[in-house]
Amino acid sequence: MRAAINFLVLVLTMPLWSASAFGQTKNTDNFYAGKTIDLLIGHSPGGGYDTYARTLARHIGKHIPGQPEVVPKNVTGAGSLVLMNQVANTLPNDGTVFATVNQGMAFEPLFGNDQAKYQAADIVWLGSLAKGTSLCVSHKDAEVQTWQDLKSKTLTVGASGAGASTNVYPRVMAELFDFKFNIVTGYPGGNDILLAMERGEVEGRCSWLLSSARTQKPGWIEDGEVNVLFQMALEKHPDLPDVPFVMDFAETDKQKKVLRLFLARQLIARPYVMPPGVPQERVAIMRKAMAETAIDPEFLEDAANQSLSIDFVTGEETQAIISETYAYPDEVIAVVKNAM
Repeated sequence: MRAAINFLVLVLTMPLWSASAFGQTKNTDNFYAGKTIDLLIGHSPGGGYDTYARTLARHIGKHIPGQPEVVPKNVTGAGSLVLMNQVANTLPNDGTVFATVNQGMAFEPLFGNDQAKYQAADIVWLGSLAKGTSLCVSHKDAEVQTWQDLKSKTLTVGASGAGASTNVYPRVMAELFDFKFNIVTGYPGGNDILLAMERGEVEGRCSWLLSSARTQKPGWIEDGEVNVLFQMALEKHPDLPDVPFVMDFAETDKQKKVLRLFLARQLIARPYVMPPGVPQERVAIMRKAMAETAIDPEFLEDAANQSLSIDFVTGEETQAIISETYAYPDEVIAVVKNAM
């Protein structure tokens, strides 16, 4: 008799909890219907981060339930540190805003940048569209023609703000290998540095992602407009077999550890983030949308037409890379801190 009563209760209540569960899924799925999502870009128009983000914006909406419009907007300043601080502290956390920031933003607090008003662990990491290889280049007319020249001659390079890769990379290379750089800061973005090279204001830049070089100035490397002094990544790029590899410069165990720490950012070269406190179900929706877009044939064709390489890193993988980096020994972290 008791079993029959329990079964009757279950049958009678089933429509209630089924409808409730369905309603919750429906509400979550429909949250984005009719809404606009802002995709904020921490770099100036025309650069690599901008091109990746605008390409993503054209395709990701169809992978979000409700198919909201995704509108890209540029928010520049300090190599995207301005935007990262906004993500952490002032932007709405309802799931209607996400952003792309410089690959180094995850590590600015670790390396002691007091202008970084956030903790990387608090940020929601959606993933990265690509891994990266950065180049250190000089103009063909510069005195510095090879990486060995940097030991005895000074290369004037353009850079953005304090946290920008164009500022940080030459400082770390100088700290590790006694390379000579004169760093001219204040350029809003990578395109502005390239224009400065053309005008003769600076002689090079020492952080230029290969994917950006291929889209911004596709003929510069092949036509010899610039000298590629060396490449910076954890692994040598297969398309650059004859370009010197920075890991080969390391002669001591400490130098190797510092490079592995510093170049971890290359594993998340095109990261996307959301503010702390976004509801978990919306984080899951956006992470899923990022992953689906990264294998969408139309997106991949659009990216290929612009020479954008796609090598997706999930949000969970991105967070794991960042956590591992923060676990490095203090004496290794201190070398990068001193350089910055």
